[in-house]
Amino acid sequence: MRDFSTDHSLLSINTATVRKQGDLLAIIEACARHGIQAISPWRDQVATVGLDAAVAAVKTHGLKLSGYCRGGMFPADASKRQEARDDNRRAVDEAAALGAACLVLVVGGLPHYSRPGSAVSHDLAGARAQVEDGIAELLDYARAARMPLAIEPLHPMYAADRACVNTLEQALDICDRLDPGRSGALGVAADVYHIWWDPNLFCDIRRAGRERLLAYHVCDWLVPTRDLLTDRGMMGDGVIELKKIRAAVEAEGFAGFSEVEIFSELDWWQRPMDEVLATCIERHKSVV
Repeated sequence: MRDFSTDHSLLSINTATVRKQGDLLAIIEACARHGIQAISPWRDQVATVGLDAAVAAVKTHGLKLSGYCRGGMFPADASKRQEARDDNRRAVDEAAALGAACLVLVVGGLPHYSRPGSAVSHDLAGARAQVEDGIAELLDYARAARMPLAIEPLHPMYAADRACVNTLEQALDICDRLDPGRSGALGVAADVYHIWWDPNLFCDIRRAGRERLLAYHVCDWLVPTRDLLTDRGMMGDGVIELKKIRAAVEAEGFAGFSEVEIFSELDWWQRPMDEVLATCIERHKSVV
C-alpha cells in the first residue's frame, strides 16, 4: 500500500468538490496553488468556460486528469436515442482533448429520467439492456479516440434516475461481455460512496484486477446522511473503511490517483475553496 503521509502527489480533486466556490478556471488555479497535481472536471463546468480555455488552463498549470465526468445516461426512448449517442461521442472527444485518463460513465436509469422528454417507463431490465447496448456502441468510438471508458456503479438508491448499474459485479459483468480480452478500453470507476456497503466488495475488487480498475474515488458516508445526493462527508468524518478499501484496490495493481469527490450542499460547498482544498490534502495524508 502506498504511503500518502508525506505528500499529496497522488491526490486528485474532482471539481464537483468545490463547484460552488468558483468556475473551472478558478478551481484549476487554486489546485495549482495548493500543489495539487490532478483534477477530474465535469462537462458542465468545462462548457461554462469553454473547452479551449479549459484545455489551455490544464496545460498552463501542468495538471493531469484522473478522469472526466461524465458520459452515460444511455436509456432513452426512440425520440432521444440519437441525442444520447451524439452526446456521448462529444464527451469522448472532450475527454480526449483534455487528456483525461478515462471517461467516467454514469449510465442512467429509467429513460424519462436519463433523457428528459422520453416516454415514461418502469422497465428497469429494459433500461439495463439499453445501457449495455449504449456502451457497446460507444466503445468502438472510444477505442478509436484511445479513450478508456470507466463504468461507475452507483448506490442502489439511484437505480431509477441516475444509474441502474449499482454494484461492481454488475459493472464487471458488462465489461466481461463487451471486452473479454481485458484490453484496458473498458473498466470501472470505484467510488467508495457507492460501493462501501457491498458484502461482495473485496471479491469484486479482486475480480476487477489492474486492467479494469480505471479510477478510484474517495469521500465518506455520514451518519445520519441528511441528503442522499448532496451530503457526502469529508474523508474521516464518516464510517467508510477507507484505508482497507484502498489497500485492496492497490493490491490489484492500481497505481492511479485517489480522487476526492464530495457533494456537500450543507457543509463543504459553504466553505472557502482554499479551506476545502487544504482539508482534502490533510485527510489524503492522514485517513485515505
